[in-house]
Amino acid sequence: QVQLVESGGGLVQAGDSLTLSCAGSGRAFSSYGIGWFSQPPGKDRDFVASISWGGRITYYVDSAKGRFAISRDSAKYTAYLQMNSLKPEDTAVYYCAALGSDVATMNPKVYYWGQGTQVTVSS
Repeated sequence: QVQLVESGGGLVQAGDSLTLSCAGSGRAFSSYGIGWFSQPPGKDRDFVASISWGGRITYYVDSAKGRFAISRDSAKYTAYLQMNSLKPEDTAVYYCAALGSDVATMNPKVYYWGQGTQVTVSS
């Protein structure tokens, strides 16, 4: 089992940057792909980005390409989502998830979820 804890959310202005972190509970973290998902108020949870267990494959939803960057540090059992040029429509609760081996899809298999971190972007 893998426990995931997100951090780094907050209130920012449009155009600002924010980096979210997803800390895993131990070595098992390194065996999973990692994904980030967002859930705006009153809407469904949607895929944002993913990275393979070794970090060689990344995948993004179109709205995140060029603005967001996913990465991971295996030594720290932590994954990150760097978000730049934030827009009010990026306001959402962001969740990280432990994924299966196929991360190059907008509908990856999710094994574990974190509890989420709130990102609010004011105009």
